[in-house]
Amino acid sequence: MPDGGERGWIIPIGGGEPKDQEPVILERFVQLCGGRDSKIAIIPTASKLEDTGDRYEKLFREIGAGEAVVLDFDTRRDAYEKGRLSELTDCDGVFLTGGNQLRLSTTIGGTDVARTLREMNARGVHVCGTSAGASFLSEHMIAFGSDNATTHAGSVTLAPGLGLTNRVVIDQHFTQRNRLGRLITALAFNPFLIGLGLDEDTAAFIGPDQTVEVEGSGTLTVVDAEHLKFSSMAQAGPNDPVSVLGLKMHVLIRGATFNLHTRHASAGILAADRAGGAA
Repeated sequence: MPDGGERGWIIPIGGGEPKDQEPVILERFVQLCGGRDSKIAIIPTASKLEDTGDRYEKLFREIGAGEAVVLDFDTRRDAYEKGRLSELTDCDGVFLTGGNQLRLSTTIGGTDVARTLREMNARGVHVCGTSAGASFLSEHMIAFGSDNATTHAGSVTLAPGLGLTNRVVIDQHFTQRNRLGRLITALAFNPFLIGLGLDEDTAAFIGPDQTVEVEGSGTLTVVDAEHLKFSSMAQAGPNDPVSVLGLKMHVLIRGATFNLHTRHASAGILAADRAGGAA
């Protein structure tokens, strides 16, 4: 088990990560957890498919985890079961599968499992989620919404998430499903947040120092509302467009970073090398 000197990494993935060829994101997660010395818990609660947990258990063993265990929390009663909680606390990393984020929030939100996950991450255990599992990691979660590039007041519904961080709101399958509009709409509700829009096969490795490191083949779109000058959300009806002035946006690729505290973006060494090689 990791030392408790600093919190563990928080790793949202935009979904669609490779599971058979070059699974670089999941391999990095396994190495963070300790590689062959690691034990990873897989929570498939978001998924309705019976074999989701088993497929990830096999995958994590193949890419270098010492042990992987599937913990099914199918009902709220399961989320208080002491045997499963004991198994969970014995792990070095936790992985939340994709599916439906509302299945996560309604099944384990407010339970001993949710409390245990927050305590584990605070003392150094790494928590990773893909697709729906990614959305659930933050305190503010996009429950559902419309896939479009325009901002409409009714295009997104927010709900409480797991609460590992309160700094961001996360959206996934971002470019593939044209979700910029709903992410901006979410920020129009609460400009305190930083929007992270993750493409498929793309992850944001959020370190203990609040630095986000981009991994994978796609892009991370960062929407920063710190200097928001105006939002018309308070005057908008459910079907009305929303005016948002003063947003800042960054599009980051593998190797780039963004600091959630200073709100500074960097292209990173890898990204800079790519740009130089193309000149």
